[in-house]
Amino acid sequence: MVKNSIISINSQEKNTGSIEFQVFCFTNKIQRLTSHLELHTKDFLSQRGLRKILGKRQRLLSYLANKNKVRYKELISQLGIRKIKTR
Repeated sequence: MVKNSIISINSQEKNTGSIEFQVFCFTNKIQRLTSHLELHTKDFLSQRGLRKILGKRQRLLSYLANKNKVRYKELISQLGIRKIKTR
Protein backbone atom coordinates (compact mmCIF):
# COMPACT_ATOMS: atom_id res chain seq x y z
CA MET A 1 0.00 0.00 0.00
CA VAL A 2 1.09 3.54 -0.63
CA LYS A 3 0.05 4.61 2.85
CA ASN A 4 2.52 2.23 4.42
CA SER A 5 5.35 3.70 2.37
CA ILE A 6 4.57 7.17 3.70
CA ILE A 7 4.64 5.98 7.30
CA SER A 8 7.86 4.03 6.84
CA ILE A 9 9.62 6.98 5.22
CA ASN A 10 8.51 9.39 7.92
CA SER A 11 9.19 7.01 10.81
CA GLN A 12 12.74 6.47 9.61
CA GLU A 13 13.31 10.21 9.52
CA LYS A 14 11.76 10.68 13.00
CA ASN A 15 9.96 13.74 11.65
CA THR A 16 6.61 13.30 13.39
CA GLY A 17 5.93 17.04 13.25
CA SER A 18 5.76 17.22 9.47
CA ILE A 19 2.42 18.08 7.97
CA GLU A 20 2.39 14.93 5.86
CA PHE A 21 2.88 12.69 8.89
CA GLN A 22 0.20 14.51 10.88
CA VAL A 23 -2.31 14.24 8.04
CA PHE A 24 -1.46 10.55 7.69
CA CYS A 25 -2.06 9.97 11.42
CA PHE A 26 -5.35 11.88 11.31
CA THR A 27 -6.43 9.85 8.28
CA ASN A 28 -5.76 6.61 10.18
CA LYS A 29 -7.74 7.88 13.17
CA ILE A 30 -10.60 8.92 10.90
CA GLN A 31 -10.72 5.47 9.32
CA ARG A 32 -10.72 3.78 12.74
CA LEU A 33 -13.45 6.03 14.09
CA THR A 34 -15.55 5.60 10.96
CA SER A 35 -15.45 1.82 11.26
CA HIS A 36 -16.26 2.13 14.98
CA LEU A 37 -19.24 4.36 14.27
CA GLU A 38 -20.61 1.91 11.72
CA LEU A 39 -21.06 -0.56 14.60
CA HIS A 40 -22.00 1.94 17.31
CA THR A 41 -24.28 4.46 15.65
CA LYS A 42 -25.32 6.21 18.86
CA ASP A 43 -21.83 6.90 20.15
CA PHE A 44 -22.13 10.67 20.05
CA LEU A 45 -18.81 11.37 21.78
CA SER A 46 -16.96 9.48 19.08
CA GLN A 47 -18.90 11.42 16.47
CA ARG A 48 -17.76 14.66 18.09
CA GLY A 49 -14.16 13.43 18.15
CA LEU A 50 -14.41 12.47 14.50
CA ARG A 51 -15.66 15.95 13.58
CA LYS A 52 -12.80 17.55 15.52
CA ILE A 53 -10.19 15.38 13.80
CA LEU A 54 -11.74 16.10 10.39
CA GLY A 55 -11.48 19.82 11.12
CA LYS A 56 -7.84 19.54 12.16
CA ARG A 57 -6.98 17.60 9.03
CA GLN A 58 -8.87 20.10 6.88
CA ARG A 59 -6.95 23.02 8.40
CA LEU A 60 -3.60 21.26 7.90
CA LEU A 61 -4.42 20.46 4.28
CA SER A 62 -5.52 24.01 3.52
CA TYR A 63 -2.31 25.33 5.13
CA LEU A 64 -0.22 22.96 3.03
CA ALA A 65 -2.16 23.91 -0.11
CA ASN A 66 -1.37 27.57 0.49
CA LYS A 67 2.31 27.02 1.33
CA ASN A 68 3.40 24.31 -1.10
CA LYS A 69 1.04 23.11 -3.82
CA VAL A 70 3.39 20.37 -5.06
CA ARG A 71 3.62 18.68 -1.66
CA TYR A 72 -0.16 19.10 -1.24
CA LYS A 73 -0.93 17.41 -4.57
CA GLU A 74 1.48 14.55 -3.82
CA LEU A 75 -0.05 13.96 -0.40
CA ILE A 76 -3.60 14.06 -1.71
CA SER A 77 -2.82 11.61 -4.49
CA GLN A 78 -0.98 9.23 -2.15
CA LEU A 79 -3.69 9.17 0.51
CA GLY A 80 -6.59 9.44 -1.91
CA ILE A 81 -8.62 11.68 0.39
CA ARG A 82 -9.55 14.66 -1.78
CA LYS A 83 -9.98 15.64 -5.33
CA ILE A 84 -7.25 17.96 -6.54
CA LYS A 85 -8.56 21.50 -6.72
CA THR A 86 -8.28 23.16 -10.10
CA ARG A 87 -9.01 26.81 -10.59
